[in-house]
Amino acid sequence: MKSDKLSSLDYAQFGKVPLFKTLSMDAVIEVCRAGEVRKVDRGSFYFIQGDIADQMYLLLVGRIKLTQLNGDGQQILLRVIGPYSLFGLIVMAQVEQYPVSAEALEDCTALAWTQSCLMQFVSRYPVFALNALQMMALYTQEFQERLRQMATERVENRLAHTLLRLASQSGKKVATGVLIDLRLTRKDLGEMTGTTLYTVSRLLRQWENQGLITADREHIIICNPHGLVRIAEG
Repeated sequence: MKSDKLSSLDYAQFGKVPLFKTLSMDAVIEVCRAGEVRKVDRGSFYFIQGDIADQMYLLLVGRIKLTQLNGDGQQILLRVIGPYSLFGLIVMAQVEQYPVSAEALEDCTALAWTQSCLMQFVSRYPVFALNALQMMALYTQEFQERLRQMATERVENRLAHTLLRLASQSGKKVATGVLIDLRLTRKDLGEMTGTTLYTVSRLLRQWENQGLITADREHIIICNPHGLVRIAEG
């Protein structure tokens, strides 16, 4: 992992990060300048499940895949994140080990803060800790909902829910609908929904024929969100 300093940052983008919500721009700049730039090549890891949790990261460039191994040694894809997303937030809860692995899907650049640095900002800006708790609570609710879906819903409902969730997290309006602005393979979607690559491919083809989506190898545009919502709700 390589580290250096960035000479200039787009601080307006940082103000949109939920962790910095309600902080003044001066405070946001102070926090960002305290971070250190970490660069990781495609296929390498920022951290691996079980590593000592000592740094939190904010992705600036690239995409990160967050995965977890279950008790059977099976890899579960939890989330794919893009620029201006946080990962390793669990450090603020002073947990000893990372519960997930963070792998670079392409060459990545991130800002990193040590736990001791973060605690200094918590003391200076109490809302910083409140924002972190709210974010962790939202992540917990999301994963609980995904577990419920795995246990109770049919695969087409789960896949529709997954696409809608990804659209809400990283959707970008385009002429034909909402682009999920993450390069996701069919295998990625299968891991996120607990099904096979074959089933994902079959459902995406079916929905494309129905005019609900358009899809290529790694991109999906939701053309008819209401139709997808009806599938998600069964």
